[in-house]
Amino acid sequence: MAEDLMQKIVSLCKRRGFVFPNSEIYGGIAGFYDYGPLGVELKNNIKREWWQEMVWLRDDVVGIDGAIITHPRVWEASGHVEGFTDPLVECKKCHKRFRADNLAEELGKKIEGEEKDLIKSLTKVLSGVKCLECGGELSKPKKFNLMVEVGLGVIEGEKAKTYLKGEACQTIYLDYQNVLNSTRMKIPFGIAQIGKAFRNEITPKNFLFRQREFEQWDLQWFTHPKEMEKWFAYWKEERMRWYKSLINHQEKIRLRQHEENELAHYAKVAFDIEYETPFGWKEWEGIHWRGDWDLRRHGEFSGNDFTYTDPQTSEKFLPWIVETSGGVDRTFLFLLLDAYRKEGERVILSLSPRIAPFKVAVFPLLANKPELVEKAKGIRENLKKQLGIKIAWDDRGNIGKRYYSQDEIGTPYCVTVDFETLEKDDVTIRDRDSAKQIRVPATELPEKLKRLLDREVKFE
Repeated sequence: MAEDLMQKIVSLCKRRGFVFPNSEIYGGIAGFYDYGPLGVELKNNIKREWWQEMVWLRDDVVGIDGAIITHPRVWEASGHVEGFTDPLVECKKCHKRFRADNLAEELGKKIEGEEKDLIKSLTKVLSGVKCLECGGELSKPKKFNLMVEVGLGVIEGEKAKTYLKGEACQTIYLDYQNVLNSTRMKIPFGIAQIGKAFRNEITPKNFLFRQREFEQWDLQWFTHPKEMEKWFAYWKEERMRWYKSLINHQEKIRLRQHEENELAHYAKVAFDIEYETPFGWKEWEGIHWRGDWDLRRHGEFSGNDFTYTDPQTSEKFLPWIVETSGGVDRTFLFLLLDAYRKEGERVILSLSPRIAPFKVAVFPLLANKPELVEKAKGIRENLKKQLGIKIAWDDRGNIGKRYYSQDEIGTPYCVTVDFETLEKDDVTIRDRDSAKQIRVPATELPEKLKRLLDREVKFE
């Protein structure tokens, strides 16, 4: 059933224009996807909600938009060139590559926690394991760097080697001092960013969950070391609250602390907000205790001093950092998984109205009646102007099929113009989740829809 749900989501995404395989006409390329007409609307709505929550509604956070390519020394300072690796095994017969830790997990083999050397531990537990594709002999596990290299320069053989972003947050540290110098921000404060990241994943899988090109949203919160514990607890609670506000199934989200052997090189403590997917509990967003790792390392490698002087006490200190870092594409996938349900022949995406691609759809009851079509188009244009939202138009087929079509793409409300509308100047509003309908005067329609979309009133 779990696999069936993923197949349904993948099929829905392509059929209705949410997500397409990249370069499909050439056979596709693993780990890359394109967002279609509905997908780009949903994705942009999700990002807008995050940006509003993290930047617009706060006076203590500002945003930036950093470049995808940075100076190569950035990734040496961050530890990615040396430490951003995954364990890999390769079949000696068919040359299929597998991520060794994932392979061990799939086979139910436990990686001993007391063995600090991951490669040594994986070599032990995978001894004798054959290739899952052809049964051939597997190589011993070896480290595989995830950074995607790029050459800068115009002359072949003389290009400088650098990297595409391995994670979105590094440009925040690079611009930390610029932000302080150009704004009135004082510690504690945060810098937020949504940006592309690239990882040379060994085995991209589970649709949008693990890709080679993806988007991340990051908040880096700079604080006094003595207040680190307070802010770390605060951001754990805040981020859980926000994700819970977007989903239907509260039992499918949890906060899990990392074991010591899971911690990244920069983290003293880390928690993951996880969602129960058809392929297990998976990371949605990480909240990391980064301490002074990043500013200290970039200070050492660049020769800059990032010491902060408190304007009131004149105390000097190197700020510590709380990071909240999540995946935009994973959020897209998890929200679709959470929203999908089926009632008989009716497929419903119960997406929050805050993120649905279309907020409202407007129909004429019959497409072959000019007076209905004209009235419906006028109502739609008026709603677009007054509400400033994306509104669908559909005059294909019968009204029942149109309702089902909008249910499948997550449109919360449908407005139907019928012959009674021409007589009484009122319309029918239909609710996606309950399929119930109410009549509303056309003059009151914009305000009614606004309050319904904002969840200020119940559908009645």
